[in-house]
This record gives sequence, C-alpha cells and structure tokens, in this order.
Amino acid sequence: MKKALVINAHQKYDGWAEGKLNQLFSQVAIDTLSTLHYDIKTTTVDDGYDANEEVEKHLWADIVIVQTPLYWMGAPWLFKKYIDEVFNAGLGDKLAADDGRTRSDPSKTYGSGGLTTGKKLLVSVTLNAPENAFNQEEFFEGHNIDQLFMWLHKAYQFNGFESVDGFATYDIFKNPTIEQDVKRYEDHLITTFQYA
Repeated sequence: MKKALVINAHQKYDGWAEGKLNQLFSQVAIDTLSTLHYDIKTTTVDDGYDANEEVEKHLWADIVIVQTPLYWMGAPWLFKKYIDEVFNAGLGDKLAADDGRTRSDPSKTYGSGGLTTGKKLLVSVTLNAPENAFNQEEFFEGHNIDQLFMWLHKAYQFNGFESVDGFATYDIFKNPTIEQDVKRYEDHLITTFQYA
C-alpha cells in the first residue's frame, strides 16, 4: 500500500484567515488518495507538532502534499519554521546526509545529499490572485505556482524528493470557483498519483 503525508500549512488569523478552505483541500487530498488505496497520515502545522515525529512521517511517506495559503508571496511563517525544524532534525542520517559534496571531492553536485529518494512532493495553494496574474504581462510575469514556491521544492529536493506539478485554486475572495476547483484537484490527484 502506498503512503501519503498531507500537511496543512495554514496559519490562522482571526477574522480573515480562518483556515476553512485549506482544511477543505486537505480533506479532498485525504479522500481522493484514500480512494486510490493510500495509507494516510496528516499534520496541521497550526495545531503544533513534534519535529522528530514529523521526520518519521516524511521517512514513512511515499508522497507528501503541502496544502498552503499564499501569504505575501509565500507560505505562512509558521510553516517555514516547521520546515526549518523538521529538516534540521532530519539532517545527518535521516532525510539528508549533507549537501552532497565532500571535502575530498567538492566537485560533487550541491543538493545531492538527500537520503529519501523515490519520494514525491506536491504543493497545493489557495490564493487571492486571479489565474491571469500569472501571465507574461501581469504581476507574476509568467511564473507558475511551482516557480513561486521554488524554495519549498528545493528544500524537499535537498532531502531527495522529486516534485510533481502543483495545484492552485485562484481568486478565492473576489471570484471563487470552489466547487470546480475541488473537481479539478480530485482529477489532478488521480492523474498524478493513481499509478505512482
């Protein structure tokens, strides 16, 4: 049986960011992967966590899904703290041995010291920006959601993970299409992980 870790990276702000949408999309991932016969573990960062337990969850999982809102062009600060603490706890003999280079051979590729090869990462994002803000003329200048979250993809790659195409639900405040987005996400998860 394949194994998945679903991380809800939402950080609550009373009155305007309650976390209901990220909880919904986390649940969509759980339900969809369950139909594909995945065994699933979850983490909700805002509820607290133990870094060593999270390392073990990452070692256990075949795939990791990070469900996050976009806060000021990145993930909430609490999730960045989670990444720092969990990946530092896993450095040395669990998630990554080192940066891949050695003193005897510094020519080895930086970032190739990951110990968790064969695992996959998917980043799913909820955001206020409309999809067209990502085209060449608009705000994000043609970058997609995965490029916007390159830091997260690279952090996981450092530990040996391979990234798959991410998912975004756009324009959540001014022009929400949540029902259609849920269906798109289900389809994306099935297409990406049915035979993974």
